Amino acid sequence: MSRTARQGSRLLRHPAWGMAVGALCVSASAVLLGLARTDPGTASFYRCVLALPALMVLAVPERRRQGPPSGGQYGLALLAGAAFAWDMLLWTQAIAEVGAGLSTVLVNVQVVLVPLLAWAIDRESVPRSFLLWVPVILLGVVLTGGVVEGGASGSDPRAGTLHAVLAAVCYSVFLFLLRRDGHSGLVRQRYVLVIACAAVVSLFAGRFAYGLDLTPGWKVMGWLLAVAVSSQVVGWLLVASASPLLSSHVGAVLLLLTPVGAVALGAVVLGERPTLLQLVGCVLILVSAYCAALREIRPRHRPDRGADVGAPGPEGTAD
Repeated sequence: MSRTARQGSRLLRHPAWGMAVGALCVSASAVLLGLARTDPGTASFYRCVLALPALMVLAVPERRRQGPPSGGQYGLALLAGAAFAWDMLLWTQAIAEVGAGLSTVLVNVQVVLVPLLAWAIDRESVPRSFLLWVPVILLGVVLTGGVVEGGASGSDPRAGTLHAVLAAVCYSVFLFLLRRDGHSGLVRQRYVLVIACAAVVSLFAGRFAYGLDLTPGWKVMGWLLAVAVSSQVVGWLLVASASPLLSSHVGAVLLLLTPVGAVALGAVVLGERPTLLQLVGCVLILVSAYCAALREIRPRHRPDRGADVGAPGPEGTAD
C-alpha cells in the first residue's frame, strides 16, 4: 500500500477529519486556477486528465480485492461526473467575475441544497435547527456576491454570482450522488469513472462554449497539475471516501472549510480585498451553518470514543 493510501486510510477511521482535510485541500484550487489564468474548459479538462494516472494506480488494489463496479454504479458515477464537469466550468468562469475566494463561498450554497436533496430523495431527516438557519445563509450569499455594492474583486460580480449559484446546483447534485453511491463501496474505482466522465464533458463543453486550449504552455500546465494533485487526487478522493460515513448536513457543513481556506489564500496570494459587506456575508454563511449543525455534530463524536469510528454507523440514513 502506498504512503498516500495509508494516510488516507488513517484519516477515514475518523471520517469528519477526512472530510475536513479533503475540504482544505480543495480550497487551494480556487487560488491555483486564478494563477493559471486560463479558459474554464482548459482548466476543467486538464485538472481531470492530469489526475487520472495517479487515481487509476490508487484504484488497482481495490479492483483486485473487490472486483469491478456494477452497471448501476457505473451509471451513477457517470451522472456525478457530468454534474462535476458543469460545476467546474461554471465555477471557473465565476472566479474571474467575482474573485477566487468569494466564488468558492458562493458555490457553497450546497450546505443548504445537499441536505434538502437527501431529505427529498432518500428521506434522510434534516434537523429543524438547520432549516431555521437557511434564510441567514442565503442572505450571506447575497452579501458575499457584491450585489448590494460594487466592490467585488472580480470583473463582474453580478454575472459571477449567477454563474457561481448555477455551479452550486451542479455541485450539490455531484456531492449528493458521490455520497449516495459511496454506500455500496468501490470508492476509488467509481471516483476514477467520475473524473474520466468529467474530463470528457469538459472537453466537449470547452470546445463549443467555454474555450479550450490543448497546448496552454508549461506555466499554465504547472498550475493545473498542482490543482489536479491537491484537489482531484487528494482532496476530492478524501471527500468521496468520507462523505458516505457522515450524514448529509454534517458533511455539507464540513465542506465549508473550503471557502474559509480559499478566502484566506485569495487575500494572501492573489491580493484580493473583499469589502466589509462581503466579509459580513462570509461570516453569516460560516457561522450560521456551523450553529445549525453543531447540535448534530456533538452527539456523533463524543459518546462513541470507545467505538470503532472507522465503521459506518447510522449516518448514511436518517439521524
